[in-house]
Amino acid sequence: MGTQRLDFAEFYREAKNECLLTVLVSVGDRDTAQDLVDEAFARAWASWRTLSRHPAPSAWVVRTALNTSISRWRRRCREVQVPDLALVADRPAAGGAADSSVDPRIMAALLRLPARQRQVVALRLFLDLDTAGTAQVLGIAPGTVQAHLGRAMAALRDDLIPTLQEENQS
Repeated sequence: MGTQRLDFAEFYREAKNECLLTVLVSVGDRDTAQDLVDEAFARAWASWRTLSRHPAPSAWVVRTALNTSISRWRRRCREVQVPDLALVADRPAAGGAADSSVDPRIMAALLRLPARQRQVVALRLFLDLDTAGTAQVLGIAPGTVQAHLGRAMAALRDDLIPTLQEENQS
């Protein structure tokens, strides 16, 4: 049991920041992301004997956090009737969220992407998952991952390049 505890502690230390950043980009609110990641790590600890053999335990934590987010959202939808729920679900939280490890302009541009595109970008860039791994975590086809990534990168280029060019001209 002692070795298992140390292995999990090491995994937690190494993975917590990248998992938090990935979920933060996906949900757009730091407090919510922290709650989701904390819950996912608690579940990881409870399943560590099996999870420690998983090929990408960080991806498992992120997927668990995102699934928890979806479950919470669905539960709130059943409890409270809100008009145009589809519009509310994809909108980042008020005020956005900043993280010192990501340039605020990039974070703002990421938060303007649709939710699925944010998730794909976060998993590919922050967790360094390949297309197949990203597809598995999100439960979508690899071609869909590539399509979302292509659209997201084009949108980010369109959003960020003019801003950066204006700054360089100043």
